[in-house]
Amino acid sequence: MPQATGRADATHAVVFSPLDGAGRAELVEQRLTDAIVAGVLRDGERLPSESELAKRLGVAVVTAREALVALRDKGLVLTRRGRDGGSFVTHDRDAAGRMLDARVRALSRIELRDLSLHYAAIAGMAAEVAADRASDDDLTSLADIDARADLTSAGGARRAIGRFQLEIAAVSQSPRLVHEELRLQAEAGPLLWLCMREQAYRDRSRQARLDVIQAIRAVDPAAARRATTEHITAAVEWLIDEKARLEASPALAPEKGPRP
Repeated sequence: MPQATGRADATHAVVFSPLDGAGRAELVEQRLTDAIVAGVLRDGERLPSESELAKRLGVAVVTAREALVALRDKGLVLTRRGRDGGSFVTHDRDAAGRMLDARVRALSRIELRDLSLHYAAIAGMAAEVAADRASDDDLTSLADIDARADLTSAGGARRAIGRFQLEIAAVSQSPRLVHEELRLQAEAGPLLWLCMREQAYRDRSRQARLDVIQAIRAVDPAAARRATTEHITAAVEWLIDEKARLEASPALAPEKGPRP
């Protein structure tokens, strides 16, 4: 079973997992931008060097360099020279919120539903298989992730979801499901879990985890899948409603609720 995907470094594993397709600088830029605005990469955090970033994402060094230049131009990264130098995250919460809102407006409702459908298929299957394969130690690990979840902020709630879903994929003992979960979290996670801006949805996310854990404990694959997919469906319905609100009152968008 994969060991590094479900523990404390899970969200960073998502950010720095290899990119699929052509390794364009724009893809690297979008991956890191999403991680920064979602709060996975935090203000002041040091990024890997250009060569290390290129290696981990599976791109050329020049591609990683171009992406970092673009992030500096956006004001999301600051580069310092010298012995203690490097590229560091500079996270402006208001600017991050505006960037995510712009992405929501740019995607059609069909695209949002299709993205969530794909994610639900992968996450739901992982939960279904995990219910058949989980050991007592796996259940302890899942319960520990839930117990450690920080539901006081949107970023904390999103990180808890990411870690839990990756652990479920790891428990399924399918490297392909782990890989796809990593890829989809990087692509869809920052948008899909925008509903974590609201405390009610953070509480619902915890209940969803408890329902999945109970289903796995009861060796009930159908219930594990159902709890997982219903959680994702509720999140995308919120996102589509948010898109309608942003399109109707774009000037009000930056004012809504706490930012990532």
